[in-house]
Amino acid sequence: MVGPLPAPRIAALRTVRTAEGAFLDRGLVLVFPGPNSFTGEDCAELHLHGGRAVVNAVLFSLAGFTDVRMAEPGEFSRRAFENGKMDLVEVEGLADLLAAETEMQRRLAGEQANGHLSAVYEGWREKLIFARSMLEAELDFSDEGDIPGSVSDRIWADVRDLKAQVDKAISSLRAGEIIRDGFKVALAGLPNAGKSSLMNALVQRDVAIVTPIAGTTRDVVRCELDLDGYKFELFDTAGLRVTEDLVEQEGIRRAVRTIKDADLVLDLVDLSVPLQAPAIVTERPRLRVGTKRDIAGAVVSEAVCDITVSSRSGEGLERLRDLLLQAVRDHTQVESLAIPSRLRHAERLRSASGYLTSALDGENLPLEIRAEDLRLASVELARMTGRIDTETLLGKIFSEFCIGK
Repeated sequence: MVGPLPAPRIAALRTVRTAEGAFLDRGLVLVFPGPNSFTGEDCAELHLHGGRAVVNAVLFSLAGFTDVRMAEPGEFSRRAFENGKMDLVEVEGLADLLAAETEMQRRLAGEQANGHLSAVYEGWREKLIFARSMLEAELDFSDEGDIPGSVSDRIWADVRDLKAQVDKAISSLRAGEIIRDGFKVALAGLPNAGKSSLMNALVQRDVAIVTPIAGTTRDVVRCELDLDGYKFELFDTAGLRVTEDLVEQEGIRRAVRTIKDADLVLDLVDLSVPLQAPAIVTERPRLRVGTKRDIAGAVVSEAVCDITVSSRSGEGLERLRDLLLQAVRDHTQVESLAIPSRLRHAERLRSASGYLTSALDGENLPLEIRAEDLRLASVELARMTGRIDTETLLGKIFSEFCIGK
């Protein structure tokens, strides 16, 4: 680089050259002295022209310096964690923020990346520390005149309230998973019910093959849809019928499995043919959709279907999108988006809730045992943010990042 280092956190235009002085590029340079940087260490950024040859030339030149190497996946975030700049929940939120494709995914990830969810967990942990301190006071100073013997009785109502908050967070996990991973909608029905046509109409592009031949769809076809910031995963499944075709049989087996895993099943009924018995038997939430409304001819009774649509003319599609939005909102009704969205969070919260239950139900147990349950619950909450954890878990979390970040 030609010229002095810029002032901290101020972009300056500089010429970037090789160690031998050959010109590489002319771009912006920023310097972030530690600890006021993303990782807490001294950092510098080069804002170069984006051509692949330029970037490769600069990286090749940097590789020639002693003790310089390419960053490993997630290394910058891991260094930030190890230097106390971020906790594990914030790191996971940052990973989700980088991968966010919809507005609701961005908002959910932002709650974690900005530390709002960590603040909830840390607040619970501090309450447990206070409760334990009260128990320890009674255990250690019960013979002192200024320590009343009932001091521990005052904390159990708070512990019971804390457990209720933890259990409420556990119950909101599914909402977090739906926002983060998507609301799964299976399109199902008899062959030629219009499943593939409806999928193409909803996403407004040709995703699934459409022909008048029954059994065209033999595997599950998946695509994504963004409605009002919510991510939907649509699954076009094979027509459900009895068949001797081995390939179609496998497609039907996969269709049944997809239906069982769906958050919502669209049970499609072809209105252009005589009404037949339902092809689907499932306990999953279901919406009966009458298709081919434009060629149905006779007026269709509203009692037959929840909604009627035409993939060709577009009739009813906007109403169907509204029903899909209503369904996902019914599944994600939460007071705040500072909610868990990963299985790791659920496991730790369930474990903490179990220890709190043990402490609350152990009224006839020695106070030392109940205090130990509270300690173990606080350990589980500490593991949430990474105050206590293992190298194996850390490696798994940071491996989800791209190279460097």
